[in-house]
Amino acid sequence: MEWEIVIGLETHTQLSTESKIFSSSSTRFGALPNTQANEVDMALPGALPVFNRGAAERAIRLGLAVGGHIAPRSVFERKNYFYPDLPKNYQISQMEIPVVSGGTVSFMLDGEEKTINLTRAHLEEDAGKSLHENFRGPYGESSTGIDLNRAGTPLLEIVSEPEMRSAAEAVGYARALHSLVVWLGICDGNMQEGSFRVDANVSVRPKGQKEFGTRCELKNINSFRFLERAIQYEARRQIELIEDGGKVIQETRLYDSDRDETRSMRSKEDAHDYRYFPDPDLPPLFISEEWIEQVRQDMPELPAQKQARFEQAFELSRYDASQLTVDRATSDFFEAILQAGSSANAKLAANWVLGELSAALNREELSIEQSKVSPAQLAQLIARIADGTISNKIARDVFAAQWDGELNGDVDAIIESRGLKQINDVGAIEAMVDEVLAANPSIVEQHRAGKPKAFNALVGQVMKVAKGKANPQQINEMLKQKLDA
Repeated sequence: MEWEIVIGLETHTQLSTESKIFSSSSTRFGALPNTQANEVDMALPGALPVFNRGAAERAIRLGLAVGGHIAPRSVFERKNYFYPDLPKNYQISQMEIPVVSGGTVSFMLDGEEKTINLTRAHLEEDAGKSLHENFRGPYGESSTGIDLNRAGTPLLEIVSEPEMRSAAEAVGYARALHSLVVWLGICDGNMQEGSFRVDANVSVRPKGQKEFGTRCELKNINSFRFLERAIQYEARRQIELIEDGGKVIQETRLYDSDRDETRSMRSKEDAHDYRYFPDPDLPPLFISEEWIEQVRQDMPELPAQKQARFEQAFELSRYDASQLTVDRATSDFFEAILQAGSSANAKLAANWVLGELSAALNREELSIEQSKVSPAQLAQLIARIADGTISNKIARDVFAAQWDGELNGDVDAIIESRGLKQINDVGAIEAMVDEVLAANPSIVEQHRAGKPKAFNALVGQVMKVAKGKANPQQINEMLKQKLDA
């Protein structure tokens, strides 16, 4: 039997406010346990929540970016459940009327554009954190500690429709959403610190069946690689279970990256299990058209808009433009190159950002903000390729020298010190071509006999004589003239 995987993602995005969603406590990461939790976060008697306007503004930004409906009136409810790191014994969230409904997220996968519909995005507070591993009590006994620093941290939970059909597609969507929230400045995107966490709802069904299978929720995954592996494992587990005559149980599962497997955490609750009811301490959230328009005016150029501009203004391919707008830092770096003097060579600049620069960053696991070659230095290199001072091949050596900090990355100084200036003198190139043709009569005969590789061999021989410094275009033209004469 052929099986189809059905995936929907719930993404908890920590909003970039300096204080929590209902209190004045700091959201700064890395503080000592329980030093950033006040009476509101700990639900002490008489403490009342006050909504953080900045959280709503960030939700509006997302709604505008994805083309969703921003509710003029949304409400907060209490989601009741009991857990040691939830001091209130309820979480303030949104159920009936979320702040954002609908919208889409698009991304490229294997050269094809995919679009996933969003169900909703709602505001809520985070819980605290239970510390199980390597935690000792006052007498050295194995214990669990509770850190309430995260309690009350503002979250925007973004829920997709169950439209993804492979782990790769789910990762593509998650990456696109991650890039978008960072681009908008509503989240720092730091997955190691828990700022962007994904819950994956996974089910399987026979191919062609319309009804969904029983889903399992894979909780709190903070790595794209682990997300892909967790979904793949869970899909295999469910298929094998059903084929062996078993039945999938709706439950919440955790992914163990060390063992590359999922394991049961608890039975999956439905909405009625949480006994939602309106929070009596919080009024409805009203968002006016004027407020939405104010946020719209302050929005950065969106990835799709910038991609379209790159295609039209610089005649870049759709693929190149999409790769340059995967994240805001890359697009900013590319535009900085153009502003530094390479606007006439946008295609060449795109090739270098997506090629040599990207490879160098990946080798050393650096972000583009940490690049050892600045946009101005790369612009200088591109200019020397464009004006024929150096070939593209020699430029790679110059780039490597820039990356290593040689002569402070000054392109002209590196070219001069290494004697890398390209030979463009027609007479000199003609002499080298004549020398190669005279020394390789058999290859010349092969070319005239119609063997295409022979011409490339002759080009290579001329470049060898020129020590890689001759203008490749002039070599090609000169050889064609001589051979066709």
